[in-house]
Amino acid sequence: MSKKKTPLRVPVTQGLKDIYAMDMHLPYRAACEGRFSVTAFGRLAAAISVVRTALVKKNTLIPDAVPILDAAIGILLVVRQRGDRTGVWEITPEERSAVLAGIGVAEACIGVLDVALLAQTAVILQQQLAQE
Repeated sequence: MSKKKTPLRVPVTQGLKDIYAMDMHLPYRAACEGRFSVTAFGRLAAAISVVRTALVKKNTLIPDAVPILDAAIGILLVVRQRGDRTGVWEITPEERSAVLAGIGVAEACIGVLDVALLAQTAVILQQQLAQE
């Protein structure tokens, strides 16, 4: 009788948490200071989207996490559309609380995920984006 092997789970390290935090907080701060660029927008949107999609894939039961992340992503889509139209990439003061809440939730939830899931999710989202 052979034992079923459980997959190896590599927890998210503090270093990876810090990378995600920088990919969210630095662009957010730039957006508040009027220095938001397409690249910064992409880093912020990607970080939040990867955490959100990974949470859904893992069926994580963290109350309200996905709706809060969805709200932040919704605001970022509005920012993107406005930026594409006007050339000004800015998160308005009215939009900031939803985006900041999404960043906070993403930071709080990243620890329940594992490195492989985050990496796989990032690759899948990049492939989907490339097909659009």
